[in-house]
Amino acid sequence: MSADIILETRDLTKEFKGFVAVDHVNLKVRRGAIHALIGPNGAGKTTVFNLLTKFLPPTSGQILYNSQDITHQAAAEVARSGMVRSFQISAVFPHLTVLENVRVGLQRRLGTSFHFWKPESTLYALNDEAMALLEAVDLTSFAQTRTIELPYGRKRALEIATTLALDPELMLLDEPTQGMGHEDVGRVVELIRKVAANRTVLMVEHNMSVVSNLCDAITVLARGTVLAEGPYEQVSKDPRVLEAYVGSTEEAHA
Repeated sequence: MSADIILETRDLTKEFKGFVAVDHVNLKVRRGAIHALIGPNGAGKTTVFNLLTKFLPPTSGQILYNSQDITHQAAAEVARSGMVRSFQISAVFPHLTVLENVRVGLQRRLGTSFHFWKPESTLYALNDEAMALLEAVDLTSFAQTRTIELPYGRKRALEIATTLALDPELMLLDEPTQGMGHEDVGRVVELIRKVAANRTVLMVEHNMSVVSNLCDAITVLARGTVLAEGPYEQVSKDPRVLEAYVGSTEEAHA
């Protein structure tokens, strides 16, 4: 495995009672890149994410991260090694403040995550670092806001901040702009570009304008297999990719 490849899958396959959701997927993500995983609905994108982050065991194949075989590692072990994922569904604590949510992510470093009897004041040492993360995602003015009161786009920015709190080397973002208006999409795109300056990002994304403006490389899945891979200019003109998307549109209107 080349040193400039941070993540690689080799013939990664997942079957569900005879249905092949992911079929011999070979994926290579370059260190420092923003890499998108795209494809029509049902292409297997989220299943690949679930396999990479160990929420599902593969039927066969290998997953290598930093040249280490992590195929059979537990999810927590993979996260501790530096591969951290955000989810399509909001994964923050709605009744904590924005600052408190980020502190939860930072708390792991203190080794007190399960010390429920300790007063909140023991976490104040994390406030400066938490505020720095909020500044990075343009949320300092929302620090004392309860998360449930945040606009949707800001909530997704908070999820990125809590992911950053774990100091990931590789961030996996699952549909980071899903359900957003144009202004929020633009803000999150700039945020991803900013946080990717010193780390690698692998993202599942449906918004093609986001993919074309942001990503260095794209892997296209259809029916669980890789159709094409490369820069947007190349992939977007591939006849197989066009057929997969047009076909899914026709089926959706059938």
